[in-house]
Amino acid sequence: MENLANLESFIRSAEHGSFSAAARRLSLTPAAVSRNVAMLERNLGIRLFQRSTRRLALTEAGERFLLEIRDHVGALQTAIAGASSQGPEPSGLLKVSMSPHFGTDYILPLLPDFLARYPLIRPEWTFENRQVDLIAEGYDAAIGGGFELASGVIARVLGPAHIVAVASPGYMAGRNMPVAPAGLADMDGIHLRSANTGRVRQWTMRNMRGEEMQTLLPEKIVLNDPAAIARAACLGVGVAMIVMADALPHFENGTLIRLLPDWYADIGPISIYYANRTLLPAKTRAFVDFVTEHFRKERLAERFAGGILQIPNPT
Repeated sequence: MENLANLESFIRSAEHGSFSAAARRLSLTPAAVSRNVAMLERNLGIRLFQRSTRRLALTEAGERFLLEIRDHVGALQTAIAGASSQGPEPSGLLKVSMSPHFGTDYILPLLPDFLARYPLIRPEWTFENRQVDLIAEGYDAAIGGGFELASGVIARVLGPAHIVAVASPGYMAGRNMPVAPAGLADMDGIHLRSANTGRVRQWTMRNMRGEEMQTLLPEKIVLNDPAAIARAACLGVGVAMIVMADALPHFENGTLIRLLPDWYADIGPISIYYANRTLLPAKTRAFVDFVTEHFRKERLAERFAGGILQIPNPT
């Protein structure tokens, strides 16, 4: 039987004429929607869309298939929603993986309200800087960025992961503020060594005018943990390139200041990952909805943006 997520991705893509618009409607990434549609085409053995750089257009076979399934899929979704609403209260062990820095700052503070609403759920949360295999390792969800989406796993975007340049007020005392990323070449750099590649990365930054420039921040200190890098910057030993989400608490308490406020590097979205979005266990659905609603109410996606973030209307 065909995966309902694949059918839903196809229907929304046909309605909106693009994978990006369908992704916003489904709270997925465009890549996930495209992958679902490609899997549906492969399973059916037919091409459903003619693809171009500007727009998707249904093929003749795609138009026939859409007419045949749209009402049936809608009825099935209604039945599933009705059955879910009559099910038992969410309960059981909720196993979630998240990065230590982001998880401690933004997810752990939600725990008291989450437990008050869902007292039968027992959280088992792991704070680690790695990409887990949700299905093989038995996780209900994971929160982070840059995950490779395995078959049956989807992502719901929480906000952007924008890298910004930061330093302590003490470090910048007596120094000239850089006006462009090239100016960081005169600073002491605090760098992250990737656990996956073993490399120290230099960032290409951009501004709202579309200009791009390499940072070339000297490697004075190299660490292997994002939280340690932020802490080292607070100690006044140099300039660090950290995710805006990690920098915000330090900006608020004054331990760090942002350099180059018009410039940032984009490393993709921060997302919550989970298996099959339609038939989720009640505990997982409760957690996903609770987290995403909190991020929406607090407008965290906009706060995480290194520049002006355009929030699409949910159509």
